[in-house]
Amino acid sequence: MANPKKQKTHAATHRGRSHLALKKIVLNKCPKCGKALKPHNACPACGYYNGHEVIKMKTRVAKKK
Repeated sequence: MANPKKQKTHAATHRGRSHLALKKIVLNKCPKCGKALKPHNACPACGYYNGHEVIKMKTRVAKKK
């Protein structure tokens, strides 16, 4: 098995891991209900994507007192 000739420095190790950093999550607003959602995903609140209903959402029934 191959072994490195010299020890890799601390800085070189961190430079090599620079692409492993966490990225910010970008959120858009749903044009129908205004809730935050990830791009290219159906809205979890109303079930719409690109102006069309793709998920049938159950309506909440108000409790009677």
